[in-house]
Amino acid sequence: MSPELGELEELYQEVILDHSRRPRNFGELPDAAVRVHGDNPACGDEIHLAVKFSDDGGLEEIKFNGHGCAISQASASLMTMKLKGKTRQETMSILHAFHDLVTTERTDAPKNLGDLRVMRGVRKFPQRVKCAMLAWRALEQALQQTSGESTVSTEEPEFG
Repeated sequence: MSPELGELEELYQEVILDHSRRPRNFGELPDAAVRVHGDNPACGDEIHLAVKFSDDGGLEEIKFNGHGCAISQASASLMTMKLKGKTRQETMSILHAFHDLVTTERTDAPKNLGDLRVMRGVRKFPQRVKCAMLAWRALEQALQQTSGESTVSTEEPEFG
């Protein structure tokens, strides 16, 4: 591995640790339209995602809480930062790009992912992909609802 690549991976690890220790958008969202509980039975990660939609259906506000490994918490934190204020179309585009980032051998990460690209190394560890995708699975479920509560699991069939 080149020295530059090693430094880049070290930076990525620092960003992931920072977001797992001090997650952004962590907490309750009392006026949420949708709440989704996500769990990863394989490792015990849990995410409670709350979303408030704007009048045009975009993500006006998004917060999460729960507990889990550094990967699941950092992924949720980075996701909420990236998606707050986005339209549904932008959100779905980013969701699919993130899924491809952590599950395929792409050498180029789409620019629209921004800081989410730090999760690229997760694909080398298949069990960690579920950790990284947990909040995203909850988000996808939230987008299918207009109100109410639901549950998703990493042990359910892959999204489409």
